[in-house]
Amino acid sequence: MGWLGHLDLHYTRDGDRTIALDRHQGPLRVLQRLYPEGDAVCHHVLVHPPGGIVGGDELLLDARLDAGTHALITTPGATRFYRSAGDTARQRIKARLAEGARLEWLPLETIAYRGCEAENALRFDLAPGAQMMGWDVLALGLPASDQAFDHGRYLQQLEIPGIWLERGRIAGTDSLLLDSPLGLAGQRVLASLWLASGHALSRTLGEALVDSARACIETSALPTRAGVTQLHDTVVVLRALAPRVEPAMQLLQAVWAAWRPLAWGLEAVAPRVWRT
Repeated sequence: MGWLGHLDLHYTRDGDRTIALDRHQGPLRVLQRLYPEGDAVCHHVLVHPPGGIVGGDELLLDARLDAGTHALITTPGATRFYRSAGDTARQRIKARLAEGARLEWLPLETIAYRGCEAENALRFDLAPGAQMMGWDVLALGLPASDQAFDHGRYLQQLEIPGIWLERGRIAGTDSLLLDSPLGLAGQRVLASLWLASGHALSRTLGEALVDSARACIETSALPTRAGVTQLHDTVVVLRALAPRVEPAMQLLQAVWAAWRPLAWGLEAVAPRVWRT
């Protein structure tokens, strides 16, 4: 039997302050609750003390954001799916945002180790007036340590109901996908960043988000391996491929820092754990 970790986060308003009730079962919990930019935005740092997810483990995160709350959720280290003896390791993230709520889902990278059997599913329900920014960075294997992702499977699902649903499986033996110019072109890090809204974005804002992201891409280490588009009137998405995590994460952080003042009029206050 694997580990079951379940964390429930409920964000409410107490005057101008976003407060949170957290309840956990098993090895998934809140490390810190911080307010580096004042009472309105609650920064949560989540930890999984075992350090990795193996076959049979399941991590569940349920977050509820009441009207007018603002939460930023991150992690101090990578999420690691280790080699499996056959059972599947699962992580499921669900968040429900009420009217006027804001969520920033900004964990550090996920590493799919050689031989893992992993599923990672993310679902975000946005009420009218709610908005979120989120990212997902997947590293296949450990290229710097000469540990290729040459067998194993990783299933990724990302959903904003009624707007966006994608589901893809990456197999370590699928060299056509991993190495073809029409696939990952030999790159082993996949990154996505999005801004999503429960209502249509204005044309002016949508264009400003796309233009600012393109400016960041042009000056990044990935000018030919990243792109951004407004795929729906409520969603803007950036995609990137990279040989290592660092250039992908640097690009995502730069775009996030550009989008935050454009969309919300807020300075980009980076979580402290990103600098340690």
